[in-house]
Amino acid sequence: MRDLRTRFLLIITVIGVAFLFLIPTFWRLPPWWPGFLPKEEIRLGLDLQGGMHLVLGVQAQKAVESELEKIRKDLKQELKKEKIFFTSLEREGSRIEVVLLNEEVKARFDDYVSRRYPSLKTSEVKKEGERVKVVLVLDERQAEAIRKWAVEQALETIRNRVDQFGVAEPEIVRQGRDRILVQLPGMKDPERAKRLIGKTALLEFKLLDEEHDLGRALQGEVPFGSMIVYKRVYDPSTGRTKKVPYLVKRRTLLTGDALKDARVAFDQFNRPYISLSFTPRGAKDFERITGENVGRRLAIILDGNLYSAPRIKERIAGGRAVIEGNFTVQEAHDLAIVLRAGALPAPVKILEERTVGPSLGKDSIERGVRSILIGGVLVVLFMAVYYSWAGLVADLALILNLVIILGVLAAFRATLTLPGIAGIVLTVGMAVDANVLVFERMREELRLGKTPRAAIDAGYSKAFLTIMDANITTLIAAVVLFQFGTGPIKGFAVTLSIGILASLFTALFVTKAVFDAVLSRFRLRELRI
Repeated sequence: MRDLRTRFLLIITVIGVAFLFLIPTFWRLPPWWPGFLPKEEIRLGLDLQGGMHLVLGVQAQKAVESELEKIRKDLKQELKKEKIFFTSLEREGSRIEVVLLNEEVKARFDDYVSRRYPSLKTSEVKKEGERVKVVLVLDERQAEAIRKWAVEQALETIRNRVDQFGVAEPEIVRQGRDRILVQLPGMKDPERAKRLIGKTALLEFKLLDEEHDLGRALQGEVPFGSMIVYKRVYDPSTGRTKKVPYLVKRRTLLTGDALKDARVAFDQFNRPYISLSFTPRGAKDFERITGENVGRRLAIILDGNLYSAPRIKERIAGGRAVIEGNFTVQEAHDLAIVLRAGALPAPVKILEERTVGPSLGKDSIERGVRSILIGGVLVVLFMAVYYSWAGLVADLALILNLVIILGVLAAFRATLTLPGIAGIVLTVGMAVDANVLVFERMREELRLGKTPRAAIDAGYSKAFLTIMDANITTLIAAVVLFQFGTGPIKGFAVTLSIGILASLFTALFVTKAVFDAVLSRFRLRELRI
């Protein structure tokens, strides 16, 4: 009797805890609800509450090319200091091509590069008269490390941007070698989300080239060490945006890596602008740059577009700067977000895009609930008709099974998806499977003339291994689906796994306790199943 009380105490505790976690999902919490009790609702997946699904491809090779470009710039300055003479030093894709004066210079060049840049390997050497052309490439292990870093850094940057965007319960995970899955439940502005996520946000400070003629540069005579960038200017008379060209120095004096913060502020005319603050190191560099270039114009360039080019009137201390432009308030906020989150190490490309409307998600929930109710009612009726009162015990276990599944989902903050609902529907059918095996074994024992107590004990003991084998093999399959599946497949695997464990508890433990309680209270001479 004491053992029976212990079992019922355990059952009541499990069901009570499950109900406790389900209260926030189905009822509004009262003001007096204690803080230590659960407050989280069951999370709904993208397909149930609507939102945005993106698969992004990280162009990791661009990060390798960017690293090579940095090396090229550094190498160019260093070779001049070392007086290792060359006629050209350019990057072509994933290669650095250097034309040296002669073999003697090449020997000095090889020695210097091997010491200073061990990750660079010579892939090609070609004589052009007395001159020697050397082609350098990054060591494959180093290139692969950069590609891997680019994907990981892009993942972290996108997470930071989405977190500041204010999306509840986003899912941002890596897929395969160079893909990132982004799911934004409840997202109502997909275009804004795409702009926010996909913006490279490369911030650069460069000097304007005021020594050379812009007109000649536009005709193709761009001076060495300079480049043309454009500023988008809105023309209120035509309602169109035009591009205004500027000639700037190629050399980047400062980048967004030196930023500590970026916030939206408003000027005296209530127009939004971006207020930048630098890290201590960035503030020192900015003060030095402005001090060395008083009287010159400093171009502020973001993703290749010039936003402003103010003239430096004096050395600027304090580590602050501003970006002005024809922003709307929302554009300014989004720009501040991407600047705070940092630049993407490589461009990202949208490979797959799906948007689920909230009405479609609501319809999916209604259909899912309807399918669970219809399936559950049919199973309950079948068990009650076919197995008499024993079937009602199995029906009780089925209801408790659903309560436990939903309670576990709420407790672990698992996401309920449409495939997850399919897993619950499948569990409804599987939940009574164990009881069917037990009841059929009990029927066989009763035909052999055994008493109700002996038939019940034999039914559970002899069916136990079969039930465990069947459920464990299904559980293994569910674990494999969760490990190697993505998105919807994982949702199905989660609810299926929880359902299997809950079914074992209710079908073997709960129903056996009910039968034992009935037998201890009533002396049954026969058992109708």
